[in-house]
Amino acid sequence: MDIEENYREYFQDVYLYILSLSRDENTAEEITQEAFFKAVKSIDTFDGSKDIRAWLFTIAKNTYYTYYKRKKRDTAADLTEEPDTGVQIVDHLMNEEAAFLVHQFLHMMDEPYKEVFSLRTFGELPFEKIGRLFGKSSGWARVTFHRARKQIMEYMEELNHERD
Repeated sequence: MDIEENYREYFQDVYLYILSLSRDENTAEEITQEAFFKAVKSIDTFDGSKDIRAWLFTIAKNTYYTYYKRKKRDTAADLTEEPDTGVQIVDHLMNEEAAFLVHQFLHMMDEPYKEVFSLRTFGELPFEKIGRLFGKSSGWARVTFHRARKQIMEYMEELNHERD
């Protein structure tokens, strides 16, 4: 079996398949190249009972899903990292006066930010359950919570600057 010949013959097909999944030319090219690299490394496991093209598509699909999961996990990790703004909500909630100001602002917030923030902070519900309550995903709940938190932090920063 000549892998170089298979590369020339099937690269475009595999690339177009991954492009249809990723909708990004750079990602599709990268995944396709990685898939062919994996195919070269594991060519001895290919028994020839299936079409080589189907085998390459399977490797490419699995490579793409691994890439997608990693990217999704990295994005979620970026969202959970709290930026250093000098104002921490926990500090405000521990201070009685500041806690009142947070609750006052929370009372004025638009839905769903108000409820998602309250469910997460005071109800200690996981994002998955919050998402289910709203008929949405856990990612939606996470993003909504972080946007609400950002609004509160900006409000508290404004108050701090006004006092200075």
